[in-house]
Order: sequence, then C-alpha cells, then structure tokens
Amino acid sequence: RESRVRLGVSTTGATRLYADGRVLVDEQLGDPSQPFAAGVSSADLRVHGPVDVVVRQELDPRTMSFGLMMIALGTQPADTDIDSLIDEAAAVAAESDVAVVVVGTTAQTESEGSDRTTLALPGARDALVRAVAGANPRTVVVVNSGAPVLMPWRDDVAALLLTWFGGQEYGHALADVLLGRHEPGGRLPTTWPAEESDVPVLSTTPTDGVMQYREGIHIGYRAWLKSAVPPAYWFGYGLGYTTWALSDLRVSAPRPDGAVDLTVAVHNTGSRAGKQVVQVYLSRSDSAVDRPVRWLAGFATATAEAGETHHSAVMVPARAFAHWDDGWQTEAGTFTLHVGTSVVDLPLNAEITIDA
Repeated sequence: RESRVRLGVSTTGATRLYADGRVLVDEQLGDPSQPFAAGVSSADLRVHGPVDVVVRQELDPRTMSFGLMMIALGTQPADTDIDSLIDEAAAVAAESDVAVVVVGTTAQTESEGSDRTTLALPGARDALVRAVAGANPRTVVVVNSGAPVLMPWRDDVAALLLTWFGGQEYGHALADVLLGRHEPGGRLPTTWPAEESDVPVLSTTPTDGVMQYREGIHIGYRAWLKSAVPPAYWFGYGLGYTTWALSDLRVSAPRPDGAVDLTVAVHNTGSRAGKQVVQVYLSRSDSAVDRPVRWLAGFATATAEAGETHHSAVMVPARAFAHWDDGWQTEAGTFTLHVGTSVVDLPLNAEITIDA
C-alpha cells in the first residue's frame, strides 16, 4: 500500500538526507556559530514498504559542542491537516466523560544552550486545548514542560496539571495522579505569567557584550512582587485533592546562633488524605538596606488524613535574616514572619525582633 510520508532531519552543519539512495535534503542546517541552534529540513516521499535512510554530514569543529554532534530524524504523514486533527479531537472529546489533553514543549523549543524566543506553547497546541475544552467542559490539561509557558485558556478548563519532564515511568505516574491514586503534591518553584509582556525581565540580550543585572536582588518571584503585576500563578502555588486550613502559629525566641523555630497547625479540612507544603517568608518594612518585598525563609511538608491536624515545624536559619555587604550582615530590628501556602497566600503572621 502506498503512502505519502514527510521525512525530516534536525542537526547543525552541512547535511545530506537520503532515502533509498535519493537525495531529499542537501543544505546547511542551523547556525554554525551556535552549536545548539539546530536547523530542520524535510521532504515528502512516497513509500511502499521499508526505506533505507542515510544521513551524511560534514563534521566541523565549529558546529560541534564538547566534541558531540546531534542528529534527530522524524516522520509524519505528508498530508497532515492540523485543523482536521483538531476537529477530530474535539469530536472525540464531545462524546467522552472526561477529556485529557497533554501539551508541552520539546527539546527543539526548550533546552540548555539556547534561549526561547517566546513563552507560548509551540505549534497549534493552544488551538487544540481551546477546541477540546469548547467541546467538553470536563477537560483536564496536562502541561509537560520544563519552564513556565503561557496558558491563555487556563480559565476555560476544568483542571490543570503541571508534570514537568518525566522519565520512562512518566506514563504510569501520570495515570496514578489523574486517577487519584496519588496526590499531586508539588508546588511551583517559578512564577507563571499571564502575559509575556508582564514578565519583569523579558530580555537578557547583552549590549556591546555586556549584560547589566540592574534588577539586583529582585529576581524571580521577588521581581514579580516588586512589579505588583499579578501573574497567572504565583511562586509556591499548588493544589491537591483535598483542602487545608492553617492556624496556631507559634514562634520561639531566637536561638543563640540566631535561628528561629516556629510551629503551625495544618488541618486537613477535606474528605481524603493529602499533602501540603507550609511556606515561611520574611519581610522588613523599615530596613535601611534594599530588600525584597518578601523572601522565602523556609518550608516544610505536611501529610494528614481527612479531618486530621498535623503540626509542622520550620527552622528559619540566621542567614535568612541577613543581607550582603562585603560579607553577611544582620540588621537589628523587627522582621515579620509570614506563613502560608504561596508567596501571596499568607494567612498567618508574627513579628520577631532580631539583634545585630
């Protein structure tokens, strides 16, 4: 049976791609000055059975990184119609009890050695999510990426699960979480923007070979707090399969080494066992030095059965109160301890006085 197939190659350097001895690709791929900036080229061919595929490449030290050369081959039906595939997915979703859509990035769009040009998901992934969610209100979107991406449809889906990049058992782990056998207990170690233009530091391109870090200590979630622009999801945010209430914050006097101990009651108010991450932040309103609005000082995990209360203990090290001035210095005065479940969800607060 004859079929039309698109055969492609991704690499860096002078490349020839052969199929059954016929040249399909003969060109310079990627940017020789950027070893990780691979290029992609493809061609269509008609196949009736097995095909002998050969890649020939001129090895050039300029296109190699650490003595390595990377080549990737891929195929897809030549007559692929993305719109038709999305329509088909939406039709299947409409007939399903629950729709699960897995979207994300790949090594071609997100990897070490190169910068992303956009935070948007590649290809037609956003269109796929919108179509499926429009067909079935019980749509769960699984985001498989290694860093923040834009999710303009986030308020139109029933649930959103961030899985990062999984290993060989990723499929089994994902099934266990989706079916409720395990708790999705992670919390965001990054801030996820609602719009790309909201990112406090969007460009990291050096000028005349110099990169100025004018933001100083206000990086990551600290930059978002200073900008006062709300993101889609704050640092530390995350939900599971139950609900929680924090209470009874107790703070001890500083230890001789300057560390501070605190405890908090973590009550599982839901109907099943779960896991929560108690987060402690510090702030200083009357500081004589430049400080973040708030900064992470410690955290602890708590697991509890339905209706159970767990008492979590967190030790805030002396370093958390210090600032850098040709060495770690401690500014005497009053700090505020904020306890909660993200950098902005902080229902419990207490003040403590620290000596220099």
